[in-house]
Amino acid sequence: MREGFVTSDKMNKTIVVEVSRLLRHPQFGKVIRKKVKYSVHDEKNQAKAGDKVRIVQTRPISKTKRWQLVEVLAQ
Repeated sequence: MREGFVTSDKMNKTIVVEVSRLLRHPQFGKVIRKKVKYSVHDEKNQAKAGDKVRIVQTRPISKTKRWQLVEVLAQ
């Protein structure tokens, strides 16, 4: 399960969620923010851009969708 923010909701039953995480650089020790965008299946079209959501990995639904929306945490 991962949590992130919806960056796009323009497609039908699909949202784009950006998940960011902090990690320490192995050589220099500086804290770096990495972010990944996931295409997420949203069956009811309930999430809107800017919402904080929880997603879970699932079977392949399409060429790019391997994640599914569990719940909208904050609007």
